[in-house]
Amino acid sequence: MGRTVAVIGGGYGGTSVAKALQGEADVVLIDPRDAFVNAAASLRALTRPDWAANMFFPFETLLTEGGRLVRDRAASVDPGGVTLASGERVEADYLVLATGSSYSYPAKPGSDSVDAALDDLRRTHKELRQAARVLILGAGPVGLELAGEIKEVFPDKHVTVADPAPELLPGFEPEVVEDLHRQLGERGIDLRLGTALATPGTEPGRAGEFTVAAADGEEITADIWFRAYGVRTNSGYLADGRLTPLTPEGRVPVNERLNVIGHDHVFAVGDITDVAETKMAGWAMRHAEVVVENIKARLNGAEPTATYAPTPFPMMLLPLGTSGGVGQLPTPDGPSVASPAMVAEYKGTDLFTGRFTGQFGPTA
Repeated sequence: MGRTVAVIGGGYGGTSVAKALQGEADVVLIDPRDAFVNAAASLRALTRPDWAANMFFPFETLLTEGGRLVRDRAASVDPGGVTLASGERVEADYLVLATGSSYSYPAKPGSDSVDAALDDLRRTHKELRQAARVLILGAGPVGLELAGEIKEVFPDKHVTVADPAPELLPGFEPEVVEDLHRQLGERGIDLRLGTALATPGTEPGRAGEFTVAAADGEEITADIWFRAYGVRTNSGYLADGRLTPLTPEGRVPVNERLNVIGHDHVFAVGDITDVAETKMAGWAMRHAEVVVENIKARLNGAEPTATYAPTPFPMMLLPLGTSGGVGQLPTPDGPSVASPAMVAEYKGTDLFTGRFTGQFGPTA
């Protein structure tokens, strides 16, 4: 068998696979963007546009040992390779599906180029500056993290986070949830749980006063709103079934070696897999380690043995600005509650910028 590895998607998992294998195989990384996006930093990039360039890392500094970048979208994948939107064909001996998921802007950029994404962030920042009252729809980690970033930079803005769910972070340790409520209260963030609101009539991220009604008749008036819900798996290029049937959620079925079911030379990592766990960057990079080990074994004529098993409880680091936040970390004895100082140290201070500077080299 040959040594061409096509990695479809240049996110957290895909770039980890491409970097690790580029000295071992002929790596082709396929992604329409001109840079890797550290999406964990995007909410801070909105509130601090002078810092925003830190979330982008050029793919060229990743592929330093002969790997090839193809800026295009996958249109279809079959066991022999990838057909691109341009009509080009990439034949491959090994395939790694790593296209992740999409999420509402500003949690993930809406543009494929760094310049356009930075323009978007600067424009939305100007709109945010004009707004005295901010409404965030969605009280999951994204919505709460956005609220924390806004309050740190603009402490005088009134920030409301609304969600129809009756509780925060279901499934997490009670101490984590209690501490989160405390820190939100200290920051003056107005949390409205069990509140289903109509979608505002204004465009998200645009300043302009509006009033929305809740099901119980209560009204909320604000000057700008952001959507913090609606994750979508990026698997449309697999919908033709030429590689594998998708799950009802649009995900790819994999086994414990992260092989796509039915194909021992095709792997999947990250959000696109049907692994039963919260979809997070950290897990995508763990998936990548398993896939790299198994492809290396195949390249060396050995049987792959690396396996992946999800943790039996959820893990999370949820910063509220640079110095606060809550977290839950895995230990051999079960979940461990992380202090705000630990959350800041591991994530909140730089939102993993240092980690990716090590992987890609410094940004310009």
